Amino acid sequence: KLNQIGTVSETLETVAMAQKAGYGTVISHRSGETEDAFIADLAVGTNAGQIKTGSVCRSERIAKYNRLLAIEKELGKKGRYGGADVVSK
Repeated sequence: KLNQIGTVSETLETVAMAQKAGYGTVISHRSGETEDAFIADLAVGTNAGQIKTGSVCRSERIAKYNRLLAIEKELGKKGRYGGADVVSK
């Protein structure tokens, strides 16, 4: 969780270190989250492959899923979903 690490820079370093060591990464929001959808961009930008934001039942969660859909549209055919390869790490 970004808020537990401290800064975006430290988060990026931690994700890179984990991925280099062969670990899968999950980008997660915090309790009491807002509608800011930055973690969707962070998950895609770091190639995390997984995002934990909860069920699509509240606006702050739906905002993240909507941002993921917008990113998918922006990337078009350049986008790649890791599928089972991501989950198996």
